[in-house]
Order: sequence, then structure tokens, then C-alpha cells
Amino acid sequence: MARVRFLGPEQVIVPELGGRAVEPDEVVEVPDHRYGGYVCQTTLWEGVEEPEDWEEPEPPAPAEPPTEAVQPVAQAEAVEPQPKTETAAAPVEPVPAVDPAPRNPVKKTSAARPQREG
Repeated sequence: MARVRFLGPEQVIVPELGGRAVEPDEVVEVPDHRYGGYVCQTTLWEGVEEPEDWEEPEPPAPAEPPTEAVQPVAQAEAVEPQPKTETAAAPVEPVPAVDPAPRNPVKKTSAARPQREG
């Protein structure tokens, strides 16, 4: 079994270890075949004891340059500009104005009405 140290700031539950709680700076044993899964998380786990058959994974190889020479893009033929034609726009109907503030009509009561003589 390999050993790793937990570097996180607070306790975590690790389901892979049977739901065990792991405290910050605690060293725990992990299955050899899972060691790489822990130490690749460099902000959370640090390797303490590698498995006997552990081989450090090689970094990915840089991308190879293209084998074909890059061909320049052909220039487009010059096109003479066409004269602009005037097109008539469809007529626009005016939108009726809307009063933004609703008016509060004053209710007329019999007291407010002038009395008719008669």
C-alpha cells in the first residue's frame, strides 16, 4: 500500500477509503493502483511513500509540426464596386403617443355640482 498526505484546509470524507474522514496533514494508506489518482491532485495530496512498482508518468510529447508546407492563400480577383441603387423604404405609420402617467379623475359628487335653479 502507498501512503499520501492530505493537504486540504479542512476534514474530508474519502469514499474510496471506506467513507473514512481524513484530517488536514494526515497521512493515509491508499491502494497502489490508485496512488497516481491522489498525487495528481497536487493542491490536495502529497506523495509520502510510492508503490514499489510506481513509474512517474511521462509528460505529453509536444505537438509535431505539420509535415506539409503551408501554402499562401491565393489573392481574390479584384471586383469592381457596383453602383448603389436607391430603394424606397416601406412607409412607417406613426405610433400614437401614450400618456406615461395615468390621470386620477376627480369624482364628482352631488356636493361638488352646482345647484340648478329652477
